[in-house]
Amino acid sequence: MSDTYSQIYIQTVFAVQDRDAIIQSSWEEELYKYITGILQNKGQKMLAINGTSNHIHFLIGMKPTCCLSDLVREIKKSSNIFINEKKFTPFNFQWQEGFGAFSYGHSQLRDVIQYIENQKEHHKKRTFKEEYLAFLKAFEIQFKDEYLFNWIENA
Repeated sequence: MSDTYSQIYIQTVFAVQDRDAIIQSSWEEELYKYITGILQNKGQKMLAINGTSNHIHFLIGMKPTCCLSDLVREIKKSSNIFINEKKFTPFNFQWQEGFGAFSYGHSQLRDVIQYIENQKEHHKKRTFKEEYLAFLKAFEIQFKDEYLFNWIENA
């Protein structure tokens, strides 16, 4: 009997919708555990997750049967509900539409994991907008400015 073997690693990035409803350090770990649980329940492997007050990154080992858009939609929908039901913020929390997805080879994993783990330190020097535009440029992804995130500056 034959089987399917694959090695697919995807870093996903998405942003918070509203300047008022931002991710606080007091509950971010609980959010990351919740998102990790969603991924695991969908049969995917979380390799790293972290972020700042206005966006998150996660790196997954993805099975070829997974539809990334469906997975991200489920993560955003479920985590919106989770954050709002837990009343982590007095404001309505919502993720922005869209996301970034960037693929990597096995030999790059250690660097990507380290990059994700050091998000807070990294963003002392570079805004989310600068970071995201650098990803798009490095991966040679064509884009239109009007379809990018609504940037939350200084958060």
